Amino acid sequence: MRLTTARATAALAGLGLVLAGCSPADEGETTDEDFVADASTCTKDQLTTLSGDGLTVATGEPAFPPWVVDDAPESGEGFEAAVAYAAADRLGFAEGDVTWTRTTFDSAVAPGPKTFDWNLQQYTISEQRLEAVDFSSPYYEASQAVVSYEGSPIAGATTIEELGSAKLGAAVGSTSLDDAQNVIDPDAEVAVYNDVVGAATALNNQQIDGLVTDTPSAFFLVGSGQVNEGVIVGQLPKTASGQTDSFGILLAKDSPMTACTTWAVDQLREDGTLQQLEEEWIDAGGAPVLQ
Repeated sequence: MRLTTARATAALAGLGLVLAGCSPADEGETTDEDFVADASTCTKDQLTTLSGDGLTVATGEPAFPPWVVDDAPESGEGFEAAVAYAAADRLGFAEGDVTWTRTTFDSAVAPGPKTFDWNLQQYTISEQRLEAVDFSSPYYEASQAVVSYEGSPIAGATTIEELGSAKLGAAVGSTSLDDAQNVIDPDAEVAVYNDVVGAATALNNQQIDGLVTDTPSAFFLVGSGQVNEGVIVGQLPKTASGQTDSFGILLAKDSPMTACTTWAVDQLREDGTLQQLEEEWIDAGGAPVLQ
């Protein structure tokens, strides 16, 4: 169902797309008691879903690599598409039982009824969001990274202190912006863009020295050539809140599926499936941590 690593790399390079901004700030941790499920109840015939017999899964429009390849989540190609099918399988849903739909990032996390059972768009689990929606336990932990270009003032930086004089940019409302402002804390005000596309354009025009984004997005921007002569300067240490971004499957508030969704994700983590999918779809290695 999935591409080989080589084919996936080729698919990313051919898309000509840049990952949209994600992972807003204000992170928090959910507690174990929020996610208690009896495995015997986590079966398709005992779960209450939107359609009654299938599973409706949402993602963004468009959806980008490495999360979804070729904007086709139904193929199961890309990290989040593959995670969705794997978690669904744990609950007894076959591939044909899964129907994909699209939502904007903000509308899905807003309070109110949902048009999906699950939504995967690199949503960071946060206390603020938990007031409006539910989350599964994390399926991915993402760090933040600084992207620049060869020959820039910060291309060879190895410490956060060396970024202090840089002009940096990040997407509005993102953990990346929060870390740029609070962890790096440069002398100049951090430029704010509507999304990573805008920040990458500014970097290509050398209006900024570097942009801050999640590490998988950083590798995509550089590896696909979206940033001209792009380089990953390095990864930031833990975020200002002391945690990496924890991405969870988003569900409606008080969804009857929350506990079992977490059970499914936990099973994927415990048996090594999440690690396997991460290695297949996300290249987050090779970027040094800035001291």
